[in-house]
Amino acid sequence: MGEGSATIASPGASPAGVQPPLVVIGGPTATGKTALAIEIALAIRAGGRPAAVISADSRQVYRGMDVGTATPTVAECCGVPHHGLDLVEPDRPFSVADFVDHVTGVLADLAAADGVALLVGGTGFWIAAIVGGLAVDRLPWDPARRAALEADLARDGLPSLVTRLRELAPGLAGRIDLRNPRRVVRALEIASLAGDAPLPEPRGYDGPTLRVGLDVADHAKHRSRIARRSEAQLDGGILPEAARLRASFDPGLPAFSAIGYREAWDLLDGRLDRAGYLEVNVRRNVAFARRQRTWFRREPVDLALDAAEAGAVRRALDAARAFVGS
Repeated sequence: MGEGSATIASPGASPAGVQPPLVVIGGPTATGKTALAIEIALAIRAGGRPAAVISADSRQVYRGMDVGTATPTVAECCGVPHHGLDLVEPDRPFSVADFVDHVTGVLADLAAADGVALLVGGTGFWIAAIVGGLAVDRLPWDPARRAALEADLARDGLPSLVTRLRELAPGLAGRIDLRNPRRVVRALEIASLAGDAPLPEPRGYDGPTLRVGLDVADHAKHRSRIARRSEAQLDGGILPEAARLRASFDPGLPAFSAIGYREAWDLLDGRLDRAGYLEVNVRRNVAFARRQRTWFRREPVDLALDAAEAGAVRRALDAARAFVGS
């Protein structure tokens, strides 16, 4: 991630119609984004100003998937209000437009209380939708068409849909992550309704922002972090969680593309042993982190941090305190 040249303004109280100060923390999985956000929120609240965390994670919106998505526990939240968690059941679709609707209400409440929002996560497009003010409400949608495309995905596989998208809308295909099934399905839905038209112009964020990029520069160290978290999730209850989810919902639901569940079912069914589970889980997370890193490297930041460096948290706290003027 490269540090941007944007000036970081120190905000005062938010006037009517203006969104609250927004601290954005984005980066690959297993870099400590949530823990850093909680540290910053606690520091802001200690200075006498409300602060809340908004999760920008497209899997943490689903209920009952806490272990597999590393959703923070009540204890880990340390009393800091969290939003964007446990919003719908796994069999309910939840789009970026739904996320923007949810966050819009949270931001309005924080602005009214002269609070500070921390938008934190690894779903880069969702972060961009808020920070860039993407006009997601102006994108066409058709639930029946999307359901048909998801059925095509299950039957024909992702490569077939990617080929269709490239033929139907090469411009749109060039702007999305073609390895992400949900992005491909949504792009095909849009293209089938509106053709290969440019996306609506972003409207921006009507308030001051501090954009923090968090990563681990040493990829071997990052892989070790991922491996430790995978083992902690396995020992921390992902197997019973996965069993409960499979007993209640169709295992083929898009929600269960979250890393951990398919290998958990394979372990439960004897197709993998513990070592095999960990190997698959770590490999998938490393590949996922690589894709996230590619996305976030394109995004401007005001402060780029290496999570493995001893002074990273202090630098973030200092920047946040200066940003909010506390």
